Amino acid sequence: MAEVVIGLGSSHSPQLSMLPEAWESRAGSNDKRNPELIGTDGIVSGYEDLLARTDVKRLAKEIDPKVQQLRHDANQRGIAKVAEALKKAKPDILVMFGDDQQEYLTDDNMPSFCIYWGDEVKILGQGEKYTAATGFQPLIGYPPEDKVVPTQGALGRHLIEYLNEAEYDIGASRFLDPGRGGRSRGGIGHAFSYVYHRIMDGLKIPTVPIMVNTYYPPNQPTPKRCYDIGRTVRSAIEAWPTKARVAVLASGGLSHFVVDEELDQMTIKGLKEKDIVQLSQLPRERLNSGNSEARNWISLGGAAEHLDMELFDYVPCYRSPAGTGCAMAFAQWT
Repeated sequence: MAEVVIGLGSSHSPQLSMLPEAWESRAGSNDKRNPELIGTDGIVSGYEDLLARTDVKRLAKEIDPKVQQLRHDANQRGIAKVAEALKKAKPDILVMFGDDQQEYLTDDNMPSFCIYWGDEVKILGQGEKYTAATGFQPLIGYPPEDKVVPTQGALGRHLIEYLNEAEYDIGASRFLDPGRGGRSRGGIGHAFSYVYHRIMDGLKIPTVPIMVNTYYPPNQPTPKRCYDIGRTVRSAIEAWPTKARVAVLASGGLSHFVVDEELDQMTIKGLKEKDIVQLSQLPRERLNSGNSEARNWISLGGAAEHLDMELFDYVPCYRSPAGTGCAMAFAQWT
């Protein structure tokens, strides 16, 4: 009786919520200290080695302040389009695929997939701030206070039971322990809090968070496994004996912390064409670190396979001469 009526995809990088004059400082504070930057050649290195392998002249125009402002403006339009599409669809429930970066799930237990089936979660308010030319400023769109929001525990439990019967080994979480050792202070991870703050934008829609281990070996799900579980999630939703309009959303990606436009275009093409073979053949050595969040989009692709993808925008946001940054994407499936 329930049905998936829309699919939505959005990047969730903090860079989305920073003014462009702060992008360079993020490169200095994060990228130049990162020893595991994945180049477009698949080589893992630190910043200086990456810079030595990069066509700096080609990227010079990308880090021009005027170009960065255009990219920032495009990002805000993309977020607004996804938010408007969600509002227009009027779903009763929102199912979200997002990665947890050791915020709640840590090395003591890191499942490939974990479905939250409690009745509420805490989402964090303003945690990260940055120093820009204009001074110390908050992230755009993030309130200062934490808050508690409702989740749809009944559908969450149904998804767990259905996927278990379908022979998926699914982690299950019913509450977020405030004493847990992760970085989330007892709240849901940033992949999901971004959706509440920037996409839902005040909409009171109960959610089902599905946490995907995109980042951490040795049990990262393969792209095919992600697509297949998305398909099964949709089947489970359709088998739920409750009349409901369900939206399914992917939060994350695309390529970062080095922008890899070729990898992104392969991913987008595979999603548009519903081509599980192409998605399965994405170069695995480049599908790690931030690039790994494409798995959230691939899961969505399976869940929304009966719908057609419309790419609102693809915005490669470079922030250094070495090509570091984040490629943003915004899309809907209708």
